[in-house]
Amino acid sequence: MPLPETMFCAQQIKIPPELPDILKQFTKAAIRTQPHDVLQWAAAYFSALSKGEPLPVKERIEMPLAAEKTDAGLTPGLLKVLHKQLSPKGTVNVAELKEKWKHLCLPEEQLKAILQLGDFGEEVEWMKVLALGCSMLGGSLLSSMKHACEILTRDPEGGAARVPFETFSFLYSYLASIDGEIPEEKTEAFLHGIKEQADQQTGMVLLRNFLTQPSRPF
Repeated sequence: MPLPETMFCAQQIKIPPELPDILKQFTKAAIRTQPHDVLQWAAAYFSALSKGEPLPVKERIEMPLAAEKTDAGLTPGLLKVLHKQLSPKGTVNVAELKEKWKHLCLPEEQLKAILQLGDFGEEVEWMKVLALGCSMLGGSLLSSMKHACEILTRDPEGGAARVPFETFSFLYSYLASIDGEIPEEKTEAFLHGIKEQADQQTGMVLLRNFLTQPSRPF
């Protein structure tokens, strides 16, 4: 014989006072991030929330350009999420990188391509992974550096996207070496010109310092 349905009155149902705000913030985060697998992403979201870790959440919605596929995978916004999660560690275990990548519902083949290109072992230097991720977003070395500056800068969106020269030099030199076709002397000459400008800007490199070069080496 089926059990009778239990009836509750409003006074018996206690809603945790923090629940509405948690659900509200979760909904906003899901809308901004637009994960392909909401359940998988939600599990990662609440796991990070409970541990006090950086959340797998974009800062804003990224609207794809007309020429882009909506399922293209890695985006500047998602790469920035990964940077917030992994950069504090400096060196990251590949297993953890794969886990964070999966949490953002990104294609495994994209990460596999990055790891193969960098010829990494079980441990990876995050800034090198970031550089290679930017190279997947940009069609050229300079456009890759633009993405890197916009991800790393503390300037507001749409600003000068300033980064320290040391950071710019490291990423640029690394990507130039991965390319394999850029003479070392050209890399050094280019960075020398950038440093001269950075020295007049409290050691910071601005987008206009390399995107408006009259004669770009790459």
